[in-house]
Amino acid sequence: MYNVLEKLRHGEALNAKEKTIHEQGLVSVLRELHDRLDAAVLAAYGWSDLAPALVGRPGATLPLADKAPEQAAAEEELLSRLVALNAERAAEEARGHIRWLRPEFQNPGAATAPGTDTAPVGRVSTRQPTLDIAHDDATTGGDGGLKPALRGDAGDGEDVAPAPRGAAKAAKTPWPKTLPEQVQALRAQLAAAPAPITAEALARRYTGARATRVAEVLDTLVALGQARRDGETGYAA
Repeated sequence: MYNVLEKLRHGEALNAKEKTIHEQGLVSVLRELHDRLDAAVLAAYGWSDLAPALVGRPGATLPLADKAPEQAAAEEELLSRLVALNAERAAEEARGHIRWLRPEFQNPGAATAPGTDTAPVGRVSTRQPTLDIAHDDATTGGDGGLKPALRGDAGDGEDVAPAPRGAAKAAKTPWPKTLPEQVQALRAQLAAAPAPITAEALARRYTGARATRVAEVLDTLVALGQARRDGETGYAA
């Protein structure tokens, strides 16, 4: 998958096998998450000035011999800052000042002196943040459309979830065409749901949505830690 990801970063065309890997491996979602994670880490260190030259560039996830001069310079600067920060933290620890990540677990019972900063710079919250994954052109084919495996429109004989008999008709939203939009839509539905909900129930809220496709996207969200399973068929934020 990462070889395919690097080809996308280079803007190279994918062959048939790579297109299959791209679609089945949700490589565009993987790229989006990597880029957001890289940007968040740089921001946590206070080094967001390096982000334009580093985040999303070729070689960001796999070694690359020939990098753009500004990217290579930014990497050298990043390494220099990390070495300097390491020396600074070592000096602090020698003086007895330790920046515990989870002091309640790593150093339980230790008294904190007034004014002592025990939290690291850029400490990451344990609460899962919301990722709004925007449309990514890497999910489209050469004609601007998506391959059938990434499309949510139903074909002949496919299992569009039927509405239960006697249910009140509600206004339905068209099922998004692109994978990032499908991810964003289902995350919003799960966040708004007062209780766990099934893929079939979610599919009935859209026109042209297949329950199997909805389940695939939901299972991907679960694998990425953006949703959770509840029982055999239920999903929740």
